[in-house]
Amino acid sequence: MTEKTGVFATLRATPTPVRYLLGGVLINQLGAFVQTFILLYLTFRGDAIGIAGLCLAAYSVGSIFGTLLGGELTHRLGPRTTITLAMLASAPLVSSIPFVAQTPVVLFLVVGLAGLVTQAYRPAAAVLLSDLMPEEHQVMAFSMMRIALNTGAALAPLIAAGLILVDWDLLFYLDGATALIYALLAYALLPRVEAKEEREEKSTVDSRTAYSRMLGDGKYLAYLAAVFLGTIAYAQSVTALPLEIVADKYPTGLYSAVLTISSVVLITCELKITTYIVKIPVHVAVLAGHLVNSLGFALYALAVHSGTFVILGAVFAVSGLMIAGPSMFAHPAKFPAAYKSRYIGTMQAVVGLASAVGPLFGVFTFNSLGGAFWIVIALVNGVAGLLAVYGVREAEKPVPVGGAA
Repeated sequence: MTEKTGVFATLRATPTPVRYLLGGVLINQLGAFVQTFILLYLTFRGDAIGIAGLCLAAYSVGSIFGTLLGGELTHRLGPRTTITLAMLASAPLVSSIPFVAQTPVVLFLVVGLAGLVTQAYRPAAAVLLSDLMPEEHQVMAFSMMRIALNTGAALAPLIAAGLILVDWDLLFYLDGATALIYALLAYALLPRVEAKEEREEKSTVDSRTAYSRMLGDGKYLAYLAAVFLGTIAYAQSVTALPLEIVADKYPTGLYSAVLTISSVVLITCELKITTYIVKIPVHVAVLAGHLVNSLGFALYALAVHSGTFVILGAVFAVSGLMIAGPSMFAHPAKFPAAYKSRYIGTMQAVVGLASAVGPLFGVFTFNSLGGAFWIVIALVNGVAGLLAVYGVREAEKPVPVGGAA
C-alpha cells in the first residue's frame, strides 16, 4: 500500500468542510432516539403495544420516503441547503412528541413526518462527502462516515440510559437539540455553492429521465437487490440472534457482550481494514465481505452447542461488514452529478425498506425454521454477495447528459 491510502494520509487529506460534515453527522446520531426508543417510550407511558407498533411503522415508512425526498432535494437545492432544511424541520417535530403523545392520530402524523425529514439529510451528506473528498480517498471517506454513524449509534443508548433516569421526555428534547445544532453547523460551515459546470450538467436531467435510466440499469438494480438482501440478513443480528440466545437458555448478558464486541471492533478496526481493501478490486472486496458475513451467520447455527459460537459468529459478521460495507456504501457516489443524488437516495431508501422488513422476516422465519434459520440467512447473504459482484464489477461509464445510454 502506498502512503496515499493510509489512515493518517486520508485524515490529512480530509478537507475542513468534510470534518464539519462528519462532526455534524456524529452529533446528530448521538441524539437519534426516536426509532430506537419510541416503542419503549409509549409502552412505558401505558399505551397499547399496537399503537406503539404503528408509530414505529410510521417512522419507518417516513424514513423510506425521506431518503428519496432527500435525494431529489439535494439535486434541486444542493447538499448544504437540504441538510439545513431537513434538520430545521426535524428539530421541532421530534421535540413535540411528548406533547402530542396523548392524541394517537396526531402522534402518528408527527412521528411519520419526523422519519421523513430526519432521514432526508442522508443523501445530501453522502453527495457532499463524495464531492469534497479526493477521488483516491472516496472509499475511505465513506468508511469515515460509517464510523461516525456507528459511533453515535453505540453511544446514544448510553446517553439515553442516563436521560431516562431523569425523565423519558428528555430523549426527544435532546434529539431535537442535536438536530438543531446540526442545522446550524451545516448552514454556517458547509460549502454553499456548486461548480458552474456541475450545475449546468444537473439542470439538463430531470427526475423522470434519471429514474428511467436507473430502472433500465440492470447492474444498478442488481446492486440494489444485493443491498436489500444483505441488509435483511444483517438485521438478524439484532432481531433473531436475541431469540436464539433465549431459546438456547443463555444469559441475556451474552447478547450485551455481542453488541459491545461488535461495536468496538467496527469502530476501532474499519478504517484500518479499509486501507487494505482499497488495494484490491471492488468486486473482490464485496464478495469476500459477503462470504465472511455468511460464515458468521452459519456459526450462529452452532450456538446451541456453545455460547462461544455466538461470539465468533458476531466477530465474523461484523468483519464481513467492514470488508464489504465501505465499497458498497460508496458505490452510488460514483455516478455523474446529474444522477448521483437520486441514486444515493434510492439506495438509502432500499436500506430503510429492508430494515423495516428484516425484523418481521426474522421473527416469522426463525419461529418456522428453528435450527435451519441461520443456514437460510447465510445463503440469502451469499446470494446478495453474488448480486453485488455483478452490480459493482465494472466501473460505471460516464453517462451522457440527457440520459442517453
